[in-house]
Amino acid sequence: MEDLIREFINERVWAVVGASTNASKYGSQIFRTLLDAGYTVYGVNAGGGKIAGHQLYRSLADLPEEPAVVDTVVPPPITEQIVQQCAELGLTRVWMQPGSESPQAIALCEQHGIKVVHGACAMI
Repeated sequence: MEDLIREFINERVWAVVGASTNASKYGSQIFRTLLDAGYTVYGVNAGGGKIAGHQLYRSLADLPEEPAVVDTVVPPPITEQIVQQCAELGLTRVWMQPGSESPQAIALCEQHGIKVVHGACAMI
């Protein structure tokens, strides 16, 4: 898993699904941490909005460029839907934040040839 984590971290364009306009929410904190570390970060939130002046997109399909890593900070049933979207869009890396993963979401990644990191926080 360490090699996979290194591979993901070396990718510089990320999408954070579950990015929140509420600064106290975990999705907002991950978004800001990645941004502060110099990554290109796109926030995805069905409700839209902005974080630190950055537009939140309503879906992965709406992003202006393809992210190398999709980071999920949403409940497991939503993560499963996001993995399906990743497969449809040809996205190949999903990082499931602790609490976002499920056996079904992990199995969907494996079925679609999507590399997956789970059980580890992207901010550590």
